Amino acid sequence: MDKAPEAFRTISEVADELEVPKHVLRFWEAKFAQLKPMKRGGGRRYYRPEDVALLRGIRFLLYNDGYTIRGVQKILREHGPRYVMDFRRIAEEEEEDAMVEAHEIPDVAAEAAQGGVASLLHDADRPLQQPDMSALGALIEEIEVCRRILGSAKE
Repeated sequence: MDKAPEAFRTISEVADELEVPKHVLRFWEAKFAQLKPMKRGGGRRYYRPEDVALLRGIRFLLYNDGYTIRGVQKILREHGPRYVMDFRRIAEEEEEDAMVEAHEIPDVAAEAAQGGVASLLHDADRPLQQPDMSALGALIEEIEVCRRILGSAKE
C-alpha cells in the first residue's frame, strides 16, 4: 500500500523514488544545509514532503542540467529552496514550450533530405537556386532560442 503524499518517507523510500543510493542522500544532506530531515531515535531519518521535493530539485539540477554541487549551493543561496523545489517543473514547462516552438519552425534539413542528395549530385552542373529566405530566417530564430537556453543554463 502506498503512503499518502503528505506522509514522511524513510531514506530507503526516498532513495528508491529518486533512484539514487542512500549514501548520496546522506552526502547531499552534508552539502546542502537546507536539507534537514527529521531524525528519530537511533539517527533514523524521516523526510518530509518538502524535503523530498527539494531533493528532487537538487537531483534534477545535478543530473539533468549538469550543475556542480557548488553551483546548486549558489542557486540555493541566491534563490532559496522553493526555487529549487519548483525548478524541475519550471524547466519541464520551458522544455515543452521550446518543443512547441520547434515544431512551428520548418525542418530545413529534413526538407533537403527529402529532395535527396542524389538529385543534387546528378544536377551538379545546374546553377544553385536561391535559398528560401523564410526558412533560413526560421532556422536563425531556432538557433537564437538554443543560444538563449544554453546561456541561461550556464548561469
